[in-house]
Amino acid sequence: MTKFQCSIAISLVLLQCLAVHVASQSFDFFYFVQQWPGSYCDTQQSCCYPTTGKPAADFGIHGLWPNYNDGSYPSNCDSSSPFNPSEVSDLKSSMQNSWPTLACPSGDGEQFWSHEWEKHGTCSESVLDQHAYFESALTLKQKVNLLQALKSAGITPGGSYSLKSIKDAITEAAGYTPWIECNKDSSGNYQIYQIYLCVDTSGSNLIECPMFPKGTCASEIEFPSF
Repeated sequence: MTKFQCSIAISLVLLQCLAVHVASQSFDFFYFVQQWPGSYCDTQQSCCYPTTGKPAADFGIHGLWPNYNDGSYPSNCDSSSPFNPSEVSDLKSSMQNSWPTLACPSGDGEQFWSHEWEKHGTCSESVLDQHAYFESALTLKQKVNLLQALKSAGITPGGSYSLKSIKDAITEAAGYTPWIECNKDSSGNYQIYQIYLCVDTSGSNLIECPMFPKGTCASEIEFPSF
């Protein structure tokens, strides 16, 4: 290989590496996803409470997920950046309260948070480091109190409500249109499971969703007690 050919080859490799890096770090918006614990637990697979005890009867954070406007999303963008509990030690109490794990077997939350950081958070590292990623999600949860928004509209756990009334209540409180994900309870009835709101690439500001995920809900859904 000539010196010129070697130089071209090196340049191509560098360009490929740069392209991979840019692709892994760029995204168009975040989905901020919160889940209702009553619906997580009221399924055939059930749930396990964290080792810290039963979570509050409130929506808990599932994740802050980078997405593209075409519906696809980046994932597992940086294997060299594993979850480090020491980087969020000052947030741990808030995370246990607002971002609890319900997976079995019971855990303290670190496995859940590690999964969220490594699959989703590493794809936003160009904007949010590990601490900022978790702190941003906690701050977003405080911006819109989903449970209070629903209760203010007369929508309380233990009842059945129209999907439209749930969307309208959250839209009024948040100022932006949510997307509602349903799952099915142990009897096969649709129930409110997760609520998606969209956030700009800074991880700070709610925005109208460029697009919604795909999924099925009934026009009337249950809001189970927890």
